Amino acid sequence: MVEPRRHHLVPIAGLFSATLIMSLILAGKIVSVGGVTFSAAVIVFPLSYVFGDVLTEVYGYASARRVVWAGFAAQLIWIAAYVLAASLPPAPFWPHQTAFETILGSTPRAAFAGMTAYLAGEFLNSYVLARMKLRTEGRLLALRLVASTVVGQGVDTTIFVLLAFGGVFAAGDLLHIILGAWLLKVAWEIAALPLSLPLIAWLKREEGEDHFDRNTDFNPFRLKE
Repeated sequence: MVEPRRHHLVPIAGLFSATLIMSLILAGKIVSVGGVTFSAAVIVFPLSYVFGDVLTEVYGYASARRVVWAGFAAQLIWIAAYVLAASLPPAPFWPHQTAFETILGSTPRAAFAGMTAYLAGEFLNSYVLARMKLRTEGRLLALRLVASTVVGQGVDTTIFVLLAFGGVFAAGDLLHIILGAWLLKVAWEIAALPLSLPLIAWLKREEGEDHFDRNTDFNPFRLKE
C-alpha cells in the first residue's frame, strides 16, 4: 500500500482560508443580475465548497474538519484586524475614514453571520459527502459533490442571509436573496465539475490517498484525527 504523502494539503488549506476572507469583504454588497438578487460574495465563496469537497474526498472528514476550524480562526483574525484599523485615528491628510467605515462597516455583523453559516454549511457539506462516499463505495462522485453542496449551501445561505440582513430587508426580499444565492452557488458547483473532478482524481494519484471515513468520529468539535 502506498503511504499517503499529503504534499498538497497545506496549499489547498491556504487557498480555502483566502476565499473565506475575500467572501467577508464582498458580503456586504447586494447585487441584482437578470432579476436574481444575491450577495457579491457569491463571486468567490463557492470556491470554499470546491476546496472543502477536495479535502473531504481525498483526505477525509477529519482533515477537512481541521481546515474548516483553521478557516474560522482566519476569519476571527480578519475581524480583529478590521476593528483595530477602523478605531485608529486617520492621518490628517487622509480623507477616506468615512468611506473606509462605510465600505467595511458591515463587516462585524456580516462576519458573525458568515462564520455561523460557514461552520454549519461546511460541516454539513463535508458530512454528507463523506457519508455518501461510504454508501456508494466511492462511486458517483459528481452526484455526491452536487448533492452535498445543495445541502451545505442551502443551510449556509439561509443562516447567513437571516443573520446578516434580517430586520434590514423585508421578508420577501430576504427570500429572494436566499433563493438567488443558493441557486447560483449550486450552479457554481456544477459549472466547476470539469475542474474539480480531474483535480480530485489527480490529487488522489499524487498523494496516494483516497480516504474512506469508515471509523471517523463526525463530531465537528473534535480537532484530533
